[in-house]
Amino acid sequence: MTMTWDKLLSAKRWGYEDRATKSPIEARSEFQRDYDRLIFSSPFRRLQNKTQVFPLPGSIFVHNRLTHSLEVASVGRSLGRIFYDQKLKQDTDIDQKLPFLSEIGNIVSGACLAHDLGNPAFGHSGESAISSYFTAGEGQLFEHQVTADQWADLTHFEGNANALRTLIHPYNGKGDGGFALTYTTLASITKYPCASIIGHDKTNIYTKKYGFFQSEQEAFKKIANELLLIKVQDDPLVYKRHPLVYLVEAADDICYSIIDLEDAHRLKILSYKEVEELLLQLCNDPGLPDRLKGIEDTDAKISLLRAKAISALIWACSQVFLKNEEVLLNGNFNKSLVDALEDPLKATLKEIERISIQRIYNYPSVVEIEIAGYKVMGGLLEEFVPAFLQNTTHYHKKLIELIPKQFITKSTNTYDKIQCVLDFVSGMTDLYAVELYRKIKGISFPRID
Repeated sequence: MTMTWDKLLSAKRWGYEDRATKSPIEARSEFQRDYDRLIFSSPFRRLQNKTQVFPLPGSIFVHNRLTHSLEVASVGRSLGRIFYDQKLKQDTDIDQKLPFLSEIGNIVSGACLAHDLGNPAFGHSGESAISSYFTAGEGQLFEHQVTADQWADLTHFEGNANALRTLIHPYNGKGDGGFALTYTTLASITKYPCASIIGHDKTNIYTKKYGFFQSEQEAFKKIANELLLIKVQDDPLVYKRHPLVYLVEAADDICYSIIDLEDAHRLKILSYKEVEELLLQLCNDPGLPDRLKGIEDTDAKISLLRAKAISALIWACSQVFLKNEEVLLNGNFNKSLVDALEDPLKATLKEIERISIQRIYNYPSVVEIEIAGYKVMGGLLEEFVPAFLQNTTHYHKKLIELIPKQFITKSTNTYDKIQCVLDFVSGMTDLYAVELYRKIKGISFPRID
């Protein structure tokens, strides 16, 4: 089976499937509306107070989840646009055959904006803390109250799956369609289109993690059936990736590889010479060393190197995507675009990854924020999960009063009730999570302003 662009690119909008389909020319703006809906949303704004790598800044600016997402969206738009331009050169009638192909840049850009919406406070540390509550904490007590598939969701909490839930779940008072994004944008953020119970199988790129909770499985199946994604199996449910996922993933890979170096330089973790040596190998610009000599400010030099490196990687990844288009449409491309690059780009990125793990991701302040986040997220779940499930004491009832009404469910199902607490806790910013943790643990006392 082969996927086709005419089916993969759909302007059908989640929650509004019955609305009359517009003409292709009018419908093109639907993908731009996805971008606008995301950028004006509260969950997107909250990313400004969620850690990317380094603790939220004091006097020195470093990237947070919001600035990272904006930069990824910019790179994603370029990747999509280059692909379309090259297809147009190959076939000048492509717009008549595939009227939505010109919108790939907008689709990828919108998906890039949304790719981190499901990440809890403190990033991967927050994910681990949530999982650990159910594997090693009090949450173990609830295993017998849920199915094996549902338990896999809880014990391997995944920000990617939570992003899809954030976008389509009908929260109380928020309408039935969630963000009401197009099917194609929703499919383009689902890096791992499989259920949690089979996720973490690194044999295939689409099962390295998982992309939807049990609560959203039928919804994703509906999206996949509309776009004619390739189904691998039914139980547990697994699909091949939507091809545009590879562009979203590449934009993310490019940005964090390069931007983390820039932040590390600003924080004096890496010297200018160390960063220059790495980025020059990516730039492939013989005249660049002479240009750098004419710039005195080292931050400005790093900015130029960063821009050149990102530009080179965008072009290289777009060529991999175009060259392997048929394999991608067959669902048989089993590596990321970055991993498919040739040397010296691939070798340099591997060296950047090695240095980042050794010198950046294990830097003391990074480790400290991870540990603190682990305690904070776990501590919040210790309070709110038993309170919402049991609701047997005055203390429990008071805790539930702190949960916004949009997250409250009338369901008596344990899995549904736990997910409501996870919706509340995972949506918190780092700062709010710390503040609430301190207050309910009695570490600080709330003020009435």
